[in-house]
Formats: sequence, structure tokens, C-alpha cells
Amino acid sequence: MSGPLLEVSGLSVDIRTSEGNTFPAVEDVTLALRPGQTIGIVGESGSGKSITLRAIQGILPGAARVSGGEIRMEGKPIDPGAGHPAIAMVFQDPLNSLNPVFTIGNQIVETIRFTRRCSRGEARARAVELLGDVGLSEPARRMSAFPHQLSGGMRQRVMIALALARDPRVLLADEPTTALDVTVQDQILLLLERTQAERRLGMVMVSHDIGVIAQVADWVMVMYAGRIVESGPADRVLSDPAHPYTAGLLRAVPRMDDVGTGRGFRAIDGQPPTLATRANAGCAFQPRCPSATDACRTSQVAPTELEPGRQVACLHPEERSSRD
Repeated sequence: MSGPLLEVSGLSVDIRTSEGNTFPAVEDVTLALRPGQTIGIVGESGSGKSITLRAIQGILPGAARVSGGEIRMEGKPIDPGAGHPAIAMVFQDPLNSLNPVFTIGNQIVETIRFTRRCSRGEARARAVELLGDVGLSEPARRMSAFPHQLSGGMRQRVMIALALARDPRVLLADEPTTALDVTVQDQILLLLERTQAERRLGMVMVSHDIGVIAQVADWVMVMYAGRIVESGPADRVLSDPAHPYTAGLLRAVPRMDDVGTGRGFRAIDGQPPTLATRANAGCAFQPRCPSATDACRTSQVAPTELEPGRQVACLHPEERSSRD
């Protein structure tokens, strides 16, 4: 197997508030992405998923900064905050991500010209080709459309075309199916999978929807309060979760085989901590974990290898590996 396209080692991101306080938003995230592989990062809102992608892309908000770790693309370090031309991103809200005062054709053409340094005519031809590749009907006519004139699913296809206009090797997808109906969501996921397979892209997708991650990911990383609490092959993590948080996420997914049994999905008790309320000591999940012990409240647990290629940050993973 070829070496990693993208390597992230010990990535940490801090956020500074308007009052001058600094809080860790992401702590010690490590991953290695290979060509053709999809890594899925799953967790509730506020867990640090999107900030992780923005740190890799080099587009952190002004209050955030990379405070530790290293990002390498094809073995070469990336300057934090600078990004890399071979890394592109698909955002979760295309209506707000696309410029409302320019046509979609203009936005894709300018991206192509910046990337390839080609003529406007060549860039336009390539833009029409990309819109056709992502499944927009009458792509030449769509070039003159403004974002507000397109449906949510069409705008998301435009966002994918815009990302592909950079000829990336790595695609970062930040909640790419948010607010789409189930049918359109499935179409977008299939489009991303087909595009990745055709181009041998490495892809990192984040979502709060563990069902979406189960559909596309080869490797799963479960994130809670800015840390990776479990990681490993998708089939192993999702069929036999070792961390109680992972098990809780799976229990919260409605299942067809529960219909008529009286077993509804079960939400995780409590709320995830905010930046200001994250504990300095102990497992961040312990206030919501029914099996937490005194040791869980006082010990910050680093990820340890549960089995080859599988890591979990929990003091008692084997005792908590069942969904039931």
C-alpha cells in the first residue's frame, strides 16, 4: 500500500475569547490518510470536528490558532494557517459559502484560472465539464445561474465542482449532507464516493450523523470534547464499539429492526461540555457515563491500543463494548 497523502500528528487548536481567556478546542488529533481512503470523523456538534478540518485547510477563524502538532502533505510539512493547493474542502452550507453576487460559472472559472494559470476560455470549458461531472443538467446553461437560483442539492454539487476545480489530492468534506432530504443526501454521498474512486482521492468527512459515516468511511474516528476517544476500521468500531460514547451514538440511531418491538432509539443523557466547562482532569465523557468510576473522574486517559489498528481512550473498554 502506498504511503500517506496527508498526515496529522498531535494537532491542537486553541480558541481565545473576547474576554482574553484561552480554551483548547482540539487536542492531540492524529491521523494518516492514504489515496482512495475515506476517514470519517463523527461526534456531536461542538466536539471539534469542523475546527480540525479548518486547521488542516488553513482557514481557522480569527480567534483560533494551531497551538501544537504537525500537518504533512505527501511527507512535506504544511505551514499552519497556510493550507495546501492539493487539499480542497466541501463546506456544509453552500448557500453561505458561495458568493451570492457572482454566478456559479464565474466562481468556478476564477478558481480554475488561479490553479492552472490558463485562459478564460479554457477555464470556462473546464468549468462546464466539471458541472457535468457532478451531475448538473444543462451545465453550460447553469454557468450563468446565481447560487440562490439553485436548490440545496444543486448548490452542494456546485460546491463539489468548485473543490474539484483545484485538482486536489485530498478532499475535506464538512457535513456535506446537512439540511438535505434523504434522497438528495444519498445522491451527494454517492457522488462523493464515485468522484473519490475515479480520482483516487483521499477524503476526510466529518458528520454528527453516524449513519452517514457508516455509509462512506473505511476508517472511523470518534471525537468528543476536542479529543479522539476511539478509532479504528469502520466495520470494527461500528459493529463492536469499545468506548461508551461510541456505543451511545449507535444506540441513538433509529433502526428498522426496532419497529414494533417497543425499543426506541435512546439518546445520550446530558449535554456535551462547552469550551469553558470541559474538565481539566478526568475523562470528559464521565459526567454523562452511567458506568463512570472515581478513577474516570480524576484520570485523563490517553488512547491505547485495544487490538492491532484499534485505539480507545477509556479505562474499562472491554466492560462497555456492547450496544445493548
